[in-house]
Order: sequence, then structure tokens, then C-alpha cells
Amino acid sequence: MAGGRLTTHVLDTMQGKPARGMRLELHFVHGDHTHHLLDSYTNEDGRVDRPLLDEDFQQGEFEIRFHVGQYFERLGVEIETPFLDVVPIRFTISEDRHYHVPLLVSPFAYSTYRGS
Repeated sequence: MAGGRLTTHVLDTMQGKPARGMRLELHFVHGDHTHHLLDSYTNEDGRVDRPLLDEDFQQGEFEIRFHVGQYFERLGVEIETPFLDVVPIRFTISEDRHYHVPLLVSPFAYSTYRGS
């Protein structure tokens, strides 16, 4: 599928800046199980240096797992009662286009949308 790609961007809404160094995993969802496709970390802009899917772009159901708890722990954020750990965002790619799946996150809440 030439032309399609998948990207992400993570913003730390607690600090009001990009989430640098957050681990994420991309999985392809197949029925009741998933296939691990890649592990990566966000850069200083809260982005991954290369598209999550590019030459290997395909339609289907995917899941990005953002390691939010690990990120805030590494920053030294003290939370009396931790709430978020791994945040899974499951979505469907149904067109040969650019899909951008951003995450806005704090230790207690997150939001996502289909970006451009």
C-alpha cells in the first residue's frame, strides 16, 4: 500500500511539553491476540524518529501501547496512588493514508484523536 504511514506524538499535559523518552509498542491485532511489530521511544519532540508503519503499511486493526507509568516514574513524579501504567490505544486503519495517533497524557488522565 504505497503512500500510507502511521505516526504518533506524545504530549505530557502535566508539564506542558512533549513526552521525551516514553516507551511505546506497536501491535497488529489479529482476532483475540496480537502480533508485536516494534518497540520504540519518543524523542525530544515527543515523536518517534521514523513512522511506526511506512514501507510495511497495511490496513487492519492496530494497538499502540504507551508506557505512561514508567515514563512518569522515570521523571521522579511522586504519586501517592499510581493510576495509569500502560495505555493501549486500539484503532483501525482502513485507508491508504497518513494516520497520526497522538496521546495527551498526565499521571491521571489521557486523551487521543485521529490527527493529521
